[in-house]
Amino acid sequence: MPVPVLLVTGFLGAGKTTVVNHLLAHADGRRIAAVVNDFGAINIDAELIAGASDGVVSLANGCICCSLEGDLLRTLATLLRRDPKPDYIVIETSGVADPADIVRNLMDPVILREAPLETVLCVIDAGTPPSALDDALLRSQLRVADIVALSKLDLADAAAGTRMREAIRAQRVPAVVVEANHGEIPSALLFPANDGRASTPREVGPKRPAEERFETLSWTSDKPVSLPGLQQAISRLAPKLARAKGLFETVEQPGRMMVFQFAAGRATLAPGEAPPQGVPRTRIVFIAELGVLSKAELDGIMEGCVAGG
Repeated sequence: MPVPVLLVTGFLGAGKTTVVNHLLAHADGRRIAAVVNDFGAINIDAELIAGASDGVVSLANGCICCSLEGDLLRTLATLLRRDPKPDYIVIETSGVADPADIVRNLMDPVILREAPLETVLCVIDAGTPPSALDDALLRSQLRVADIVALSKLDLADAAAGTRMREAIRAQRVPAVVVEANHGEIPSALLFPANDGRASTPREVGPKRPAEERFETLSWTSDKPVSLPGLQQAISRLAPKLARAKGLFETVEQPGRMMVFQFAAGRATLAPGEAPPQGVPRTRIVFIAELGVLSKAELDGIMEGCVAGG
């Protein structure tokens, strides 16, 4: 029996991981295999974690999660050899990936027969300015989508969803637009009945040259940070950032780890778990367009928020 594939795309910080987390935590008896770029992005409730081996995290509800390392087709082949096989495979793309390239890979005749691409979901932050859809990458993410999910409606003003729906309609994409409050999307839309029928190949157009547009910069510290100092540092960096996320300890609350997320001009904090022994207490990853932010500038700004710095 073929295993249907759900491809989840969307720009940096759109809320893709929240959607995948919700799917895995509310599998309702389905065995779902999630292929993601970074285990650290997945935040499944602790009671669902059963163990890990060979790069695969097993979940107590019958689902599994693995990191996308190397060739996508090789990763899919590994999942399809598992016993029992998953009922569905969810692939979460990088926020800076053109999903058309992944769709093109999934159109490989062997993969199409064993793991047909059934649904492409594009997650969009409802608070994103409609003008952002002029970006070529976002347009590509929209054009391959069967479903567009508007996320973070609770963080946007009341009219944001309407404005974004109109902006999407102006792009003339055939996708169905739904709301995804806290990552929740009707499962019937995402998981069609697995009846064994062959999937229809998709037209994705000619392959375009890859464009290196973003770079990742990291900052670590073994010392706790001052929360007001960190807030000032992020305010200075915000105009240059596409995304940031990390884990840190503050001098105001020693011993308590916090998870930091920054996307679409908004920063959030949530409780976190202590890092393994030997790993810096503070680790933050920043994503910016190439050449916009230097490592020296980043270090200079971030060192100012270290307690005693």
